[in-house]
Amino acid sequence: MPFWLYILRCKDGSYYTGHTDDLEKRIAQHRHGEIPGYTHEHRPVELVFSENFPTRLEALERERQVKGWSRAKKEALIRGDWGSLSDLSKNRNG
Repeated sequence: MPFWLYILRCKDGSYYTGHTDDLEKRIAQHRHGEIPGYTHEHRPVELVFSENFPTRLEALERERQVKGWSRAKKEALIRGDWGSLSDLSKNRNG
C-alpha cells in the first residue's frame, strides 16, 4: 500500500501539507470540512501536489521536511521546477 505526501492550496492562497494512506479519501474529507483544523476554516481546497512513498514513515518524514520550507520552495516543488528548488535549497533565505 502506498502512502502519500500531499499539498493543498487553500482559498486564501496558503498551503497545507499532510500525509495519508488513502489520498482520494483524505482530499474528499478536506473538501467537505470533515477534518477539524486549518483546512476546515480555509476551504475550498485544491490538491496541487502529491508524491507517493512505500512506507508511512517516509511519507511522514517528507511531510515534516516540506512543512519547514518557504512558500517559494513549496511552489517550486509544485511546479516541478527542480532548478529553482535546488537554488532555493542553497539559499536559506529562499
